[in-house]
Amino acid sequence: MSKANSTTTRQREEEHEPGSAHGAAGEQLSTAPREERPDTGAGVPAMSVIGWVRWFWRQLTSMRVALILLFLLSLGAIPGSLIPQTSVDDMKVQAFKEQHTTLTPIYEALQLFDVYSSVWFSAIYILLFVSLIGCIVPRTGQFVGQLRSRPPGAPKRLTRLPAYTTWRTEAEPEEVRAAALAMLRGRRFRGHEVGDAVAAEKGYLREAGNLVFHIALIVMLIAFASGQLFKSEGGKLVVEGDGFSNTLTQYDDFKSGSLYDSDSLAPFSFVLDDFVGTYEKSGPQRGTPRTFEARVTYTEGAEGAERKGVIKVNEPLVVDGTKVYLIAHGYAPVVTVRDGKGKVVSKSAVPLLPIDNNITSSGAIKVMDGYKDKNGKKTQLGFKAFFVPTFAGHGKGQMFSQFPALDFPVLALSAYQGSLGVDSGLAQNVYQLDTSKMKEFKDKDGELLKKMLMPGEKLDLPDGAGSITFDGVEEWASFQISQQPGNGWALGGAVAAIAGLAGSLFIQRRRVWVRAVRGADGVTVVEMAGLGRSESAKLPEELGDLSAALVTTAPVAPEKPAVSTSTDADGPDATNEAGSRPVQPAEAPAEGAEK
Repeated sequence: MSKANSTTTRQREEEHEPGSAHGAAGEQLSTAPREERPDTGAGVPAMSVIGWVRWFWRQLTSMRVALILLFLLSLGAIPGSLIPQTSVDDMKVQAFKEQHTTLTPIYEALQLFDVYSSVWFSAIYILLFVSLIGCIVPRTGQFVGQLRSRPPGAPKRLTRLPAYTTWRTEAEPEEVRAAALAMLRGRRFRGHEVGDAVAAEKGYLREAGNLVFHIALIVMLIAFASGQLFKSEGGKLVVEGDGFSNTLTQYDDFKSGSLYDSDSLAPFSFVLDDFVGTYEKSGPQRGTPRTFEARVTYTEGAEGAERKGVIKVNEPLVVDGTKVYLIAHGYAPVVTVRDGKGKVVSKSAVPLLPIDNNITSSGAIKVMDGYKDKNGKKTQLGFKAFFVPTFAGHGKGQMFSQFPALDFPVLALSAYQGSLGVDSGLAQNVYQLDTSKMKEFKDKDGELLKKMLMPGEKLDLPDGAGSITFDGVEEWASFQISQQPGNGWALGGAVAAIAGLAGSLFIQRRRVWVRAVRGADGVTVVEMAGLGRSESAKLPEELGDLSAALVTTAPVAPEKPAVSTSTDADGPDATNEAGSRPVQPAEAPAEGAEK
């Protein structure tokens, strides 16, 4: 006893000696906290530039960094959704800057008005793109290698696997293995025979789904990038009876990507024949649109045949890859302006912009050419216009529309004369009237001349300066004409990403082995075991189904009288009545028990 103790003590001392091989191995396998040693700097090589590059590449292509970049990309999209963007609506951005003078310099420094084209958002975008490629390329090579290889052979001790069962059969081992191989292949397992066992594996689509998910993300990133670089988007307001031709000069506003070529505009044109809008007239949803569509006649190509079409909300007209969306609707009062001699100076439908859901509208009527005052001097006229399609009546509150349909249209005008400022060379809003260089027309009380008109009525300007007549009302529709080549790829990538993610989450990769050997008494012993790449309660159930299917070909052998001896290590209760002995994970021998 003392000799054994001294031997054990000496072995432990040797294991803890710094130069001992056992000690080094023990230190590597130990889970105890290591003692921090002071760094003397001797013998520690400095990392070279290539080393730092490799370290940075390993960090960038790690799953942790990819998830962080994806999270940062999602956070970066939040201000792009909450703060007005210049690329979407420049007018809203200008209004925001006027209302928030303190925040504007900060937002401009952080590029929050142009989030999706900012330096920091592009950096996150590109780093995520590179990270995904760095993750996919090696994993794709590994997956291809796994597909080309065969499942590994059976372990020596199948009893150590989480799911295990065994039984004895009178069928020959070769017959059992052949039947097991055919049965597993029929269940879509990839299998082959190795020695005295059959090895099979299933669930390769799990890794395939993972790769499809990551590849789909790359496709979506490329699609979004190409859509921003090659897109074109413009708006056009069209009054009933007027048309639009898809040329750059016809747009009210036009924006495109940095790589877009204006010569690639699809040649087509359309005419707005009629706008149809009907609204709910009663109940809690009063005023809600029921019919909202623009009926057009369009022509594809320079000499194409005319076709009829209907454009609805979320149902655009598609012409040669370009989509025409219906985005807004309003009214355009038709007015006739005459000079002091009764000569018609201007007659047109003037679109006004809605300011509420009942299409109360405001705008400006400008007469820039052809008008002369009573002295024969050329001058310009301007009218501030306020229009309601359904007037409540005099003495019934402020002049706001009560309903969006044309039930009781009224146009309110106030008149000015002078310079409209259109010759200054500066851009001017056509829906606003700049009165800084204009004089008011005065009524008999010396106040600003203004009047509410119904269709057919007119406003006479004082001192024989002319008149303006409210002839009627036309309707207008606003269209967005856009061309984004990456939308189809983005949609396909999103669908593929969802499918790949579902496959990687719900498909389990598992292996099954079937060993059939002849026992000492000449009866074949069949062992089946399964192992999953992740924990799953369905693995034992699947192994049970496979064993039940194999039992039909290799039935359980009749039980022989058991002879109990003192040398029987397992005891008389080791087998059940059918001769099979399922082993649970808790019964599997511990590691090192054989030693």
